Amino acid sequence: MVGPSLSEADRDLGMSRLQAFVVGLVAASGALVALYADASFAVVAGATVGGGLVGLGLWYYLVWTFHNSTSRRGERDRSESDDFEKRERFD
Repeated sequence: MVGPSLSEADRDLGMSRLQAFVVGLVAASGALVALYADASFAVVAGATVGGGLVGLGLWYYLVWTFHNSTSRRGERDRSESDDFEKRERFD
């Protein structure tokens, strides 16, 4: 059997879980830093929400960067330059 081992639905579910993990990790980091600084409950809650927003921004930046790098890679793969083929072996 040749082809992808995951269905599109399974892939989407996995990416959603990965996104939630990254956002949760960054949000928890903000909360833990606030707790370590002996902050009040309001500050800890604000750090958690702020960390979640930063985590979302980080996630979308990573997705954007990945999509841009794969689209540029596709453009390079279509070129038939000998110089590119020689450099590709050493990258």
